[in-house]
Order: sequence, then structure tokens, then C-alpha cells
Amino acid sequence: MVGGQAADILAEGATVELAQVESIHRRKTGALLRASVRIGGLACGAAPATLDRLSRYGDSIGLAFQVADDVLDEIGNPETTGKNAQRDRELGKATVPAVLGVDRARELLGALLARALDAIDDLGSPADPLRDIARRIVGRAL
Repeated sequence: MVGGQAADILAEGATVELAQVESIHRRKTGALLRASVRIGGLACGAAPATLDRLSRYGDSIGLAFQVADDVLDEIGNPETTGKNAQRDRELGKATVPAVLGVDRARELLGALLARALDAIDDLGSPADPLRDIARRIVGRAL
């Protein structure tokens, strides 16, 4: 996470590619969410194959969470988000909407949701809370 934060700071004001922004997001918010999901699986004694599925789910929702946050920073209502709109742009932050635009960032959110849901598709009804979380993460920015 420290490396992700350092990369985030170093990318301020720079021209970046999508892969670089995704790497930053995966190492920050993504790492937190992936670890949270894996820890739940480990605590329940999940089999290695299930832990792999949970990791893929966590990777997808971790990136989706940050992309949604980036989109909301661009277009969100300050009363809803709790921060001034377009603050990331003012700071020259490396964001997905800065690279792709808001519409394509939203398309990416849809793809990340599909990946997350696909990763846990075979886990049955016990994974329903994870499905709901993924939909909420993405839905807040659509």
C-alpha cells in the first residue's frame, strides 16, 4: 500500500496510461479490499480454489471502488460525496476518468462488476452478500 501511495503522489501532474492508474488503485484501495475478502475466507477455512475466487473478486471490487470514487469526484454532488467535485482534477491526480473520460470509466465499472460476479458465481447463496456489495460499489457511480 505504501508503494501505491508513493506512485499516486509521483503521478500527480504527469501524463499516465490506464495501466499505471490501475496499478496505483490496485496497490491502495484494491489491496485493502482484496485482503478483507481473503481474510474472511481464511477465517472460514475456505479451500484454496475458493480463496482464489475470493481474491479475484476482491481485486475486481477493489479497483471498481476506486474507479467509482474517481467518477464521483468528477460528477458527484458534494452533499452526497462529502467533498468538492473535481478536486482530483485540480490536484492533477492520476484517475481513470482523466485517462478515459467519465463514460468509458463507467463502462470499465460494468466490466469490473461482471468480473467480480463471475469470480464468485460458483459459490452459491452464501456469496450473496458479496454480490450485493459489488453492485453497491459500482452502482453509486452509474
